[in-house]
Amino acid sequence: MYSLSRLNKTSSIKKSSNNNNNNNVLKDVKEGNDAQIYVVFISLLLDLLAFTIILPLLPSLLDYFKQNDNSGFYNVLTQRIQKFQQFVGAPERFNSVLFGGFLGSMFSFLQFLASPIVGGLSDYYGRKPVLICCASGIALSYFLWALSRNFALFVLSRFIGGLSKGNISLAMSIITDVSSEKTRSRGMALVGIAFSLGFIIGPMIGAFFAIFANKNSGPWFVSPSLLAFTLAIGDLLVLLFCLKETLPQEKRIKQISSSLSYAWQLLNIASIFRFSAMKNVSNKQMNALQIIGLIYFIYLFLYSALEFTVTFLMYHKFGYTSMDQAKMFLTTGVVMTLLQGSVVRNLPEAKVKNYAVGSLYLLVPAFVIVGMASNTWLLAMGMILYAISTAFTVTCLTTLVSKYGNDDQKGSVLGIFRSLGALARSLGPIAGSIAFWCLGSKFTYVMGGLLLIIPSWALQKAQI
Repeated sequence: MYSLSRLNKTSSIKKSSNNNNNNNVLKDVKEGNDAQIYVVFISLLLDLLAFTIILPLLPSLLDYFKQNDNSGFYNVLTQRIQKFQQFVGAPERFNSVLFGGFLGSMFSFLQFLASPIVGGLSDYYGRKPVLICCASGIALSYFLWALSRNFALFVLSRFIGGLSKGNISLAMSIITDVSSEKTRSRGMALVGIAFSLGFIIGPMIGAFFAIFANKNSGPWFVSPSLLAFTLAIGDLLVLLFCLKETLPQEKRIKQISSSLSYAWQLLNIASIFRFSAMKNVSNKQMNALQIIGLIYFIYLFLYSALEFTVTFLMYHKFGYTSMDQAKMFLTTGVVMTLLQGSVVRNLPEAKVKNYAVGSLYLLVPAFVIVGMASNTWLLAMGMILYAISTAFTVTCLTTLVSKYGNDDQKGSVLGIFRSLGALARSLGPIAGSIAFWCLGSKFTYVMGGLLLIIPSWALQKAQI
């Protein structure tokens, strides 16, 4: 009896010890996963701070190259912009904004090309090495910006930066690798917080340089470009020394030819909408991917068209100065950050779709109010609704799409998804500018808002 009791006691102790060991292992894994998510957050924040510094500087940069370009490239592009300006009937004073819009469209189009290719390569080589290559390209683009003394070199720097911007989809792939379906929305919300903080702080830094730089002292933009370069180097060091590989060898695709075949398919826009590069995926999953991808494209096409032209609206209809616009965007940025840091990051997985649907519907009255606004208070109300919607929509849609595909396909899924978004952002500002100047601000915003009912209703009815 004593021996049996002692044996049971010993067995119980061993079992308890094993359970404790297992719990400790699970705790270590969870803490390690959380650490990698925060590494991604810091990396994205540094990247987005560097990226957004240039935004308030674009008009002054274009003025500089207008006077100092010896490559002749600026004049060639200016002639094209002037034809577009005359075609849509925009006042000549908005040429610099249109010019910036076309540069932004080029940047987004390059992202459209690069994101799925980068995602596919990461499914073979792993996330970390491909992400480091992207970060190196981004740092190089800022270094070339600092060196640029003619417009051709500046455009080359933006070209390289656009091709290297697959890092966003890779960051989301890493979060997908280390999170469960229940915790994924929390990680995706941190991406949203990084975007919000980047687009609040970065433009403020850029505005500081725009106001206080001595623009009569030659290439005055060297200081902000070197600051962006320094932030990019900081991002690169964080990835090199803090990021661990999140896609184990056994979960990667087995042949590089699969990635190359995948990359070739991406040259066909129709195949991207069909997610044709995804193999060995059930019909149900493929149907869900195609529905979410199409909804995301329609939403972001309309959203980016109206988002780009709101600068015209504030200046043309309400007489806002650059500082007035900065205050409005600061307000919307703070609203987005607060929501993403509290509500969005704690969304339960079961409610992600409902919040995505609700946020899409909320954008309808937001843009209608902005278009119909006759005073600053109504405009502010519409912009706050816009901020609330924006805080949820992309994060929720990304969380939804990240559920699909096998472990070795997450990079490809999110790469294609980001590519669809980049394609929408490359086309939306052009369509929005044409509508704004040809049809008027009220018609453009009211019609754009009403058209957003389509992706909202489609997502509500989708069985995903």
